[in-house]
Amino acid sequence: MKNYDKYQVGYFPPPTPHNEWVKKDHIEKAPRWCSVDLRDGNQALIVPMSLQEKVDFFKYLVSLGFKEIEVGFPSASETEYEILRTLIEKNLIPDDVTIQVLVQSREHLIRKTFEAIDGAKNVIIHFYNSTSTLQRKVVFKKDMDGVIDIAVKGAELIKQLTDELKSQKDVNIRYEYSPESFSGTEMDNAVLICEKVMEALDINENNKIILNLPATVEGSTPNGHADQIEYFCTHITDRDSVIVSLHNHNDRGEGVASCQLALQAGADRVEGTLFGNGERTGNVDIVTLGMNMFSQGVDPELDFSNLPEITEVYERVTRMHVYERQPYSGQLVFAAFSGSHQDAIAKGMHWREEK
Repeated sequence: MKNYDKYQVGYFPPPTPHNEWVKKDHIEKAPRWCSVDLRDGNQALIVPMSLQEKVDFFKYLVSLGFKEIEVGFPSASETEYEILRTLIEKNLIPDDVTIQVLVQSREHLIRKTFEAIDGAKNVIIHFYNSTSTLQRKVVFKKDMDGVIDIAVKGAELIKQLTDELKSQKDVNIRYEYSPESFSGTEMDNAVLICEKVMEALDINENNKIILNLPATVEGSTPNGHADQIEYFCTHITDRDSVIVSLHNHNDRGEGVASCQLALQAGADRVEGTLFGNGERTGNVDIVTLGMNMFSQGVDPELDFSNLPEITEVYERVTRMHVYERQPYSGQLVFAAFSGSHQDAIAKGMHWREEK
């Protein structure tokens, strides 16, 4: 191919080797799951879901066992504000489910977000700003200190508004911060900005923070991503006060693999969508990820026992199509076209009936 030489490695590996994760051969327990189907998934649809479809899908995600669901970016548009208010005002959020709302680290958007969550019982305020070398130079035109200042000022305002809200109402607010484009950020800078945010929010073991490390654009092989996650997990101050979260994308077609290895590298939580729907080539596919665990004797703690129903609901509300050879859920994944395969399947089924 022509022009290959205009590309180069687009991520920052750890400055020193960090690959203890290679000693593990599988994921040992389910992570905490957060569905972003109603945000990342919905914004990527050719025809976005209607309000009723969002409500129906939210209920279905709850039935599958999701305890954390990102419902939108309420300060970004009236439609995303509307779904949040509908869920709250109609009392559709179970007490054991936490809704998550997304917001940039900008004052007027943060204030609008706190207006939107009024009346909710359990909320994760997920705020972010980009930290990558490219966005610092091109978008923000700031050095790393300037980008840290954006994050810290956002954190300070969020803490102030949280304290004000808690003085008036019984509400459980948790914090999540994303150094957006984490994988395109120098690892020491990624650790530093997260620690500054933790200081501003007065984080401790009784007030844990979710630090979400997005492969906003997938830029490395899965082992490279796992090295980054392991480095972060072993260098962040007060690790016991941190829930390390993953938000993988699939630009290189390696989203599931990258997420699996990153869990082996020490991450605690996964944000993704059913069947991997999302911008560009999609978010990490939680169905495939969960079923990969199940197939190795690990309970994913999500109910994927009726994949045909999950596929039907997903296709109806998103108007997307689950590919016939999609792992586990495609219509042809258990169809064998080789004579030897068909013979082995037939004998296997007969053996199961006998045993």
